[in-house]
Amino acid sequence: MDSDEIGELFGDGASVTESAGGGRFARPTVDVPPERWAEALRIARDELACDFFDWLSAVDELPGGFAVVAHVYSTSRLSGVLLRAVLPRLAPSVPTAVGVYPGAAWHERETHEMFDIDFAGNDALTPLLLPPEFEGHPLRKEFVLASRVAKPWPGAKEPGESEHTVSKRAPMRPPGVPDPSEWPGGRT
Repeated sequence: MDSDEIGELFGDGASVTESAGGGRFARPTVDVPPERWAEALRIARDELACDFFDWLSAVDELPGGFAVVAHVYSTSRLSGVLLRAVLPRLAPSVPTAVGVYPGAAWHERETHEMFDIDFAGNDALTPLLLPPEFEGHPLRKEFVLASRVAKPWPGAKEPGESEHTVSKRAPMRPPGVPDPSEWPGGRT
């Protein structure tokens, strides 16, 4: 199927924007409105014969919100499709995929825990990987990784640095890590 046929299959509001991967591994990427997420997965399963649910996750597209992404595959046609829905940062939510692909349950739990994205209709979004006392959602870009600031990286020295010379560069924080004085709750 070409991109136009796939776009028509998913209907209004959906668009085929690109081909993910390359060569014989290329697959179409279909952007769908968030409210049609479960319906789009059902179309992929029933109309494209995508009988294998591969994975589901999210990408923090700061400041544009989140992209929820799922890859499904047809074992009979030997082709797959990447489905994507862009969600707002405030109260991100899509319908659950568990009714279409039961294997999505674990992926939805992980995505909920790491990004705080709600999967409406899934009542089993309990913590999966983090301890119960953990606060926050570590794959959100605004989440401060304090260990990056509190402990210096033990890696190799920069070119030209050795135990006989003094480094001339100022210590730097990794990208996205604010100064400790700017952390919520403050640290001076």
